[in-house]
Amino acid sequence: MEMAKIRRGRCAPTSNLRRATMGNIFKILSQVFSMFVFVTFCCVISPNLAIAAPIKLASVDFTKQEAIAIKVSLSNSDNELKFIPDRFTFESGKRYKLLLSNPSAMKHYFTSKDFADAIWTQNVVAGNVEVKGNIRELELRPNTTAEWTFVPIKSGTYELHCAIAGHAEVGMRGTITIQPSA
Repeated sequence: MEMAKIRRGRCAPTSNLRRATMGNIFKILSQVFSMFVFVTFCCVISPNLAIAAPIKLASVDFTKQEAIAIKVSLSNSDNELKFIPDRFTFESGKRYKLLLSNPSAMKHYFTSKDFADAIWTQNVVAGNVEVKGNIRELELRPNTTAEWTFVPIKSGTYELHCAIAGHAEVGMRGTITIQPSA
């Protein structure tokens, strides 16, 4: 009997360690298997969920459309804090070019994040620089200009404002509307 007790005493820690290690391995394997089943299920049900497919807007080459030019002034020579005009309406699928100018003695921002998310920007040209990609806002320093060429995609009405503290509060704001294509 004593021999059995000693044997149990010596083997018990090893046996508990094996059980603990095997339990951890089992948990890890079951988590890996669960993830494998989930990913496989997602790929079978919706292959685009696992791999992002490119968004196809249309079979139209927007860059070949004539851009509709719209002049926008951020303030004026009297330094009034306002956009001129302060309301814009665009149609989805048409190409536009905002001709932005800041004739005032202070810098201003043309900021409309939600609008920027609802368009495809072809480019912004300022001086000898052309910027491509997503644009959230434009800063125009005193007496500068910029051209923003884009195609509206998502219909809606969006807030426009100057992001400089105090400017929007005293009137430097507006609205941008994108209507569905006719």
